[in-house]
Amino acid sequence: MPVESSMNPRVIRNILFLLFALPGVAFASWVSRTPIIRDILHVSTAEMGIIIFGLAAGSLVGLLSAGNIISRIGGRAVILRSAILIVSGFVIVGLGTAISLTSIVFAGLVIFGGGYGTAEVALNVEGSAVENQLQKTLLPAFHGSFSMGTLVGVVIGSGATALHIPVVVHFGVLAVMIAAVTFYLYRYLPRDTGKEKDVSTQKVGSNIKLQLAVWKERRILLIGIIVLGMAFAEGAANDWLPLTMVDGYGVDSLTGSYMYGLFVAAMTIGRFTGGFILDKYGRVTVLKGSAVLAAVGIILVIWGQHYFIAGLGVVLWGLGASLGFPVGLSAAGDDPRGAAIRVGAVATIGYIASLVGPPGLGFLGEHVGLLHALVVVLIGVIVAGWISGAAQPIEMKEKKSN
Repeated sequence: MPVESSMNPRVIRNILFLLFALPGVAFASWVSRTPIIRDILHVSTAEMGIIIFGLAAGSLVGLLSAGNIISRIGGRAVILRSAILIVSGFVIVGLGTAISLTSIVFAGLVIFGGGYGTAEVALNVEGSAVENQLQKTLLPAFHGSFSMGTLVGVVIGSGATALHIPVVVHFGVLAVMIAAVTFYLYRYLPRDTGKEKDVSTQKVGSNIKLQLAVWKERRILLIGIIVLGMAFAEGAANDWLPLTMVDGYGVDSLTGSYMYGLFVAAMTIGRFTGGFILDKYGRVTVLKGSAVLAAVGIILVIWGQHYFIAGLGVVLWGLGASLGFPVGLSAAGDDPRGAAIRVGAVATIGYIASLVGPPGLGFLGEHVGLLHALVVVLIGVIVAGWISGAAQPIEMKEKKSN
């Protein structure tokens, strides 16, 4: 039976740390088993790319619809439903792999992606609400928890591969774990976070107009551009950094992987320490500083001439890119009224940048080389830093206008 939440916000904060980690564990577990799944399905790398597109397509649908759903039924209910989708999708992917049916795996990834996308928005809405209650910056640390979850997922996936555990068993056990943890913890979250009282009685068409109206708000549009530049920087490193180091500096693949490990470690450190820095110096100052760090890091990677210098650049790049996305989502949720739709809109921009930007970077890299293609990422980071004033807290803006 659901528990009415009169829980201490600090308890809710701790619950959210764990809930943020679960999608990271699931996503990284899937990624870690893609080579064996490709072999079992007997598909080419290009065909595997089409299968993986199911995950991206489902995620985008989830992201685009999450704000509307949260505004109607609240974030807690959406977190539960998204967990059901993630668990169901995971089981279907495992079964499709066991019987070697590509269409089943694709369908499972679409379902998994839908749950993943809606969970990301709902969790960020809940996280933003706890930030406002505690008057303390928490979203960067929540995203750091997601990063820790991905590390756990990689370890689990690598162990399952080393022990030759079938994918269906691996994913089935993980699905049970995610379901058990979520079903136990979601009850302690506030019932109506993100729910708009006047939305539940509106027609679908009028609610769609509300979502479209968000894009006309200058502040949200600028915050979206900030997130676009910083999320693109993060996604570009996730997809291309190892290959960039191998092609651009002639290092071996193992060294390229180590360089990516440096980036992930810097991102995780940046997110877990970001809350303290943000509370001390404020959003705008930190976003400007983050953009400078990321820009200097990317410059060192592009023109460093030696992989040691490029390695320093990778660390600065990771530290600089770590806070753009969570800080942008935090800024979008400043006003509790319409927070779900605004956070959903900004999150959609960020994830589209992460999903669509890197393939475009690869296309450009075919013509000018991956190192020089990073100039586009550099421009995006510079623009994000230039307009970072848009993330200034609403309360401060109101004081200045009085």
